[in-house]
Amino acid sequence: MAKKSMIQRDIKRKKLINKHIKKRTIIKNKIKQAHNFEEQLTVQKALQKIPRNSSPTRLRNRCWLSGRSRGYYRIFGLSRHVIREMGHECLIPGLQKSSW
Repeated sequence: MAKKSMIQRDIKRKKLINKHIKKRTIIKNKIKQAHNFEEQLTVQKALQKIPRNSSPTRLRNRCWLSGRSRGYYRIFGLSRHVIREMGHECLIPGLQKSSW
Protein backbone atom coordinates (compact mmCIF):
# COMPACT_ATOMS: atom_id res chain seq x y z
CA MET A 1 0.00 0.00 0.00
CA ALA A 2 1.34 3.40 -0.95
CA LYS A 3 1.54 6.23 1.52
CA LYS A 4 -1.78 8.04 1.88
CA SER A 5 -0.05 11.40 1.43
CA MET A 6 1.27 10.37 -2.01
CA ILE A 7 -2.16 9.20 -3.13
CA GLN A 8 -3.74 12.44 -1.90
CA ARG A 9 -1.04 14.45 -3.68
CA ASP A 10 -1.93 12.78 -6.96
CA ILE A 11 -5.63 13.45 -6.39
CA LYS A 12 -4.81 17.11 -5.80
CA ARG A 13 -2.76 17.18 -9.01
CA LYS A 14 -5.68 15.72 -11.00
CA LYS A 15 -7.93 18.50 -9.73
CA LEU A 16 -5.35 21.16 -10.62
CA ILE A 17 -4.88 19.71 -14.10
CA ASN A 18 -8.61 19.81 -14.78
CA LYS A 19 -8.85 23.34 -13.39
CA HIS A 20 -6.03 24.86 -15.47
CA ILE A 21 -6.09 22.79 -18.67
CA LYS A 22 -7.89 25.40 -20.81
CA LYS A 23 -5.71 28.26 -19.63
CA ARG A 24 -2.55 26.18 -20.19
CA THR A 25 -3.52 25.23 -23.78
CA ILE A 26 -4.37 28.84 -24.67
CA ILE A 27 -1.01 30.08 -23.39
CA LYS A 28 0.89 27.28 -25.15
CA ASN A 29 -0.80 28.18 -28.45
CA LYS A 30 0.19 31.83 -27.93
CA ILE A 31 3.81 30.76 -27.41
CA LYS A 32 3.76 28.82 -30.68
CA GLN A 33 2.25 31.79 -32.55
CA ALA A 34 4.67 34.36 -31.15
CA HIS A 35 6.53 36.25 -33.87
CA ASN A 36 9.65 37.26 -31.99
CA PHE A 37 11.63 36.05 -29.00
CA GLU A 38 10.67 38.90 -26.63
CA GLU A 39 6.97 38.25 -27.20
CA GLN A 40 7.57 34.57 -26.56
CA LEU A 41 9.29 35.35 -23.24
CA THR A 42 6.43 37.53 -22.01
CA VAL A 43 3.90 34.79 -22.78
CA GLN A 44 6.10 32.21 -21.05
CA LYS A 45 6.05 34.31 -17.88
CA ALA A 46 2.27 33.95 -17.88
CA LEU A 47 2.72 30.18 -18.19
CA GLN A 48 5.10 30.20 -15.22
CA LYS A 49 2.44 31.82 -13.03
CA ILE A 50 0.23 28.74 -13.39
CA PRO A 51 0.95 26.15 -10.65
CA ARG A 52 3.54 23.53 -11.58
CA ASN A 53 1.36 20.70 -10.39
CA SER A 54 -1.24 21.58 -13.02
CA SER A 55 1.05 20.15 -15.70
CA PRO A 56 -0.17 16.76 -16.99
CA THR A 57 3.36 15.37 -16.98
CA ARG A 58 3.46 15.60 -13.18
CA LEU A 59 0.61 13.13 -12.84
CA ARG A 60 1.63 9.60 -11.94
CA ASN A 61 -0.23 6.43 -12.92
CA ARG A 62 -1.28 4.58 -9.79
CA CYS A 63 -2.87 1.24 -9.05
CA TRP A 64 -6.49 1.87 -8.09
CA LEU A 65 -6.42 -0.92 -5.50
CA SER A 66 -3.09 -0.48 -3.72
CA GLY A 67 -1.97 2.99 -4.85
CA ARG A 68 1.40 1.67 -6.01
CA SER A 69 2.95 3.79 -8.76
CA ARG A 70 5.62 1.43 -10.04
CA GLY A 71 4.97 -1.73 -12.00
CA TYR A 72 1.71 -0.26 -13.32
CA TYR A 73 -0.18 -2.05 -16.12
CA ARG A 74 -2.34 0.35 -18.11
CA ILE A 75 -4.56 -2.41 -19.47
CA PHE A 76 -5.81 -3.32 -16.01
CA GLY A 77 -5.06 -0.14 -14.05
CA LEU A 78 -3.32 -2.30 -11.46
CA SER A 79 0.21 -2.87 -10.24
CA ARG A 80 2.09 -6.07 -10.93
CA HIS A 81 1.69 -7.30 -7.36
CA VAL A 82 -2.08 -6.97 -7.42
CA ILE A 83 -2.30 -8.57 -10.88
CA ARG A 84 -0.34 -11.55 -9.60
CA GLU A 85 -2.58 -11.99 -6.56
CA MET A 86 -5.75 -11.61 -8.61
CA GLY A 87 -4.37 -14.02 -11.22
CA HIS A 88 -3.87 -16.67 -8.55
CA GLU A 89 -7.46 -16.22 -7.39
CA CYS A 90 -8.80 -16.27 -11.01
CA LEU A 91 -10.36 -12.83 -10.63
CA ILE A 92 -9.06 -11.43 -13.94
CA PRO A 93 -10.74 -13.10 -16.93
CA GLY A 94 -8.34 -14.39 -19.57
CA LEU A 95 -5.30 -14.13 -17.31
CA GLN A 96 -3.51 -17.33 -16.44
CA LYS A 97 -0.38 -17.49 -14.34
CA SER A 98 2.35 -19.34 -16.16
CA SER A 99 4.34 -21.99 -14.37
CA TRP A 100 7.01 -24.32 -15.68
